[in-house]
Amino acid sequence: MKSFDELVRQEQEKYEALITRKNEKAERYNGIYDRYKYPVLTRDHAPLIWRYDFNPETNPYFMERLGINAVMNSGAIELDGKFYLVARVEGNDRKSFFAVAESDNGIDNFRFWDYPVVLPDTCPEETNVYDMRLTKHEDGYIYGVFCSESKDKSNPDLSAATAQAGIVRTKDLKTWDRLPNLKTKSPQQRNVVLHPEFVDGKYAFYTRPQDDFIQTGSGGGICFGLCDDINNPVITTDEVVISPRIYHTITEVKNGAGAVPIKTPKGWIHIAHGVRNTAAGLRYVIYVFATDLKDPSKLIASPSGVFIAPLGEERVGDVSNVVFTNGAIARENGDVYIYYASSDTRVHVATTTIDMLIDYTFNTPSDPLRSTDCVKQRCELITRNLEYLRKNKEEV
Repeated sequence: MKSFDELVRQEQEKYEALITRKNEKAERYNGIYDRYKYPVLTRDHAPLIWRYDFNPETNPYFMERLGINAVMNSGAIELDGKFYLVARVEGNDRKSFFAVAESDNGIDNFRFWDYPVVLPDTCPEETNVYDMRLTKHEDGYIYGVFCSESKDKSNPDLSAATAQAGIVRTKDLKTWDRLPNLKTKSPQQRNVVLHPEFVDGKYAFYTRPQDDFIQTGSGGGICFGLCDDINNPVITTDEVVISPRIYHTITEVKNGAGAVPIKTPKGWIHIAHGVRNTAAGLRYVIYVFATDLKDPSKLIASPSGVFIAPLGEERVGDVSNVVFTNGAIARENGDVYIYYASSDTRVHVATTTIDMLIDYTFNTPSDPLRSTDCVKQRCELITRNLEYLRKNKEEV
């Protein structure tokens, strides 16, 4: 049997090899974005000091004492040229917490800070927190909006829960101030995103009203509402549906805002998730839509279907057949990094550019919603291609 010191050295070498491994673009191509071969964060990226007791007297076999089950659903932000992910880390105990990982290039070498994020404990009933969106707001703060989950005390079912939108703010990702939870007319809120600019002098939120912790019920889709005071966060306007749930589409069961919208010359581009039911259970995918620059509650583009879907090994995990995003970084040079989790298990990155996102969002046709019209749409594309290829061949 290996000695304690040998076991420690073995795990440290494995950990450093993983952290410093160079990522590379995958071979899959669609002209819209590049996927990468390796996830950028996994449970094995969690520092050893989070998991093991390094004292041989209290842990002679160098056992994991506090294991990590998964790392997923990361908010993302760029600060001073570095890439930061505030990841949802789930322990073996099923409780989630937030932790900051940083990288110089955004595609590999992500390393967690020594300590997880310590949120002010202002909600005694709160049991779990997860899926933080990071908004660099024009008021000078970085806001984190996340799901605050509590037991539904009105229901004896042990799985019955209540989800609300928790809000924190920071300047450095180290010290966090807790604000009251967002208040809306809905009994439950998940997947809430704060808009990065004031709208009519107010804070703007993208919400997802729902009647139940899992089922949206009467919730019609991704909504938009305004708040007068972030220190007393109450949606004072009607929540207007901007990206609706639609029968027999990728948003049929539910949808939710994902990354903070990206400002482009043609409109705000939103990278969201949609859910449909299948014989194998719920399938989560990522889709895109755009809203007006001056009126973010106005939908102006809705390209058809899936933007990112789980492929290959991404389909396997704690909750299989799922991709989910709540973080993207748009750099001043036009590069865009989209961070998405697969199957509630690990975090990946896809890279594209603002120009490519604009092209995809505004030039991809929308869903005509009926099979016969979808066939007509595809046939028109085929006809145009055949005519172009024939003409091009004749000219050559």
